[in-house]
Amino acid sequence: MWNLLSVLLAVGLLTVMIAWGKIQPLLAFVVAAIVAALMLGMPAAKIPGAIEKGIGDLLGSLVVVICLGAVFGKLIADSGAARRIAISLVDRLGMARIPVAMTVTGFVVGMPLYYNVGFVLMIPLIFSLVYQSGRPAVALGMPLLAGLSIAHGFLPPHPSATALVVAVHADMGKTLLYGLVVAIPTLIIAGPIFAMSLKHIRGEPAPMFRTAQQEIPDSELPGTFNSFFTALLPVVVLGALTLVTIVRPDLSKPLAFLSSPLIVMLLSYFVAVVTLGIGRGQPFSKVTNSAAGALREISPILMIIAGAGGLKQVLIDSGVSAELGTQLAHMPVHPLLLGWAVATLIRVCLGSATVAGITAAGVVGPLVESSGVDPNLMVLAVGAGSLMFSHVNDSGFWMFKEYFGLSLKDTFRSWTMMETLVGVFGLLFVMLLSLFVTQG
Repeated sequence: MWNLLSVLLAVGLLTVMIAWGKIQPLLAFVVAAIVAALMLGMPAAKIPGAIEKGIGDLLGSLVVVICLGAVFGKLIADSGAARRIAISLVDRLGMARIPVAMTVTGFVVGMPLYYNVGFVLMIPLIFSLVYQSGRPAVALGMPLLAGLSIAHGFLPPHPSATALVVAVHADMGKTLLYGLVVAIPTLIIAGPIFAMSLKHIRGEPAPMFRTAQQEIPDSELPGTFNSFFTALLPVVVLGALTLVTIVRPDLSKPLAFLSSPLIVMLLSYFVAVVTLGIGRGQPFSKVTNSAAGALREISPILMIIAGAGGLKQVLIDSGVSAELGTQLAHMPVHPLLLGWAVATLIRVCLGSATVAGITAAGVVGPLVESSGVDPNLMVLAVGAGSLMFSHVNDSGFWMFKEYFGLSLKDTFRSWTMMETLVGVFGLLFVMLLSLFVTQG
């Protein structure tokens, strides 16, 4: 009982430091880890080493993949490929099917781009279409933003999903394939279907978007095929190689090098440098300079992952992680539902979906081992929980409110409800998928 109380107090302290004290998350995680270690009876001399080991182990397996994902996504954005994808989908499907176009745009753009980058990049396009079509901004933009959010929460190489894959010893390729199966029906419900109920909400868009000017003229954007091919390359390659190894297990070892997420992301970035940069006459130095900005943007997330690794190692070395995993496994609740609930609780307390997902990994890791549940599905269940009930302690909540000029009531009615639908139906489809995976 004392061990469980110690963990709850440490997580509570972490919540207070980040949400109320506004302490930098890495420092908050380290302090919470030290407090947890002392309450759990770890020898003081071993605490710094445990924290350092946890930080090193988690970052060591993730930092290159996450950084490559950041520079790849930055190049997709800076080259105009993301905008070309959006424009081509809207043109092809037409104004009559614009909700479908916005849904597909959000999901496709969200695969290579981190959420905040995709949000800021797509907002001018949303308001440009608002003024062209005369449709309500919230109803028109919600399917696109739902696609961005779902890709961010469910799919590697986004930071939370990638960290969870490592923490619970899942397979990156299978998680991606299962994630696509879960994400698509979830997106249809939380995106275009839910948006139909938002037509009465009228916002006042931020003044900067009342004349949606674009920095790159449409005529200078990359071609449609080039944009789609390059943006989706890591997803297609990783998914295809995983399918091959499922059908032909004897090829797992020969393809192990090529199917590594690190190699897939590295090759994808090199291809993007050629197809979106020097192949279009851009100076090599200009193309590669975007990487510096991307690494600056991703560094806060790496610090969160580092801190979560330290806390996770303390829970492991103290023995409480295995103990909690055994206790949770014996509860009369499905392990996937427990993982979702842990992530949901942390999300509600801390606000950040990334922090919620990565922090939950320290608790659900032993649960996966003791219960025997599919680790790939646990990644998705935790991802769904990490997106639940975005409210006033989430930066995404305020970005949506201010960009769309909404009241708090309408922001809860639209944004918070969309994120909650993603979390609830995401879990539902994970549970349904688990039936087929178990039977298979």
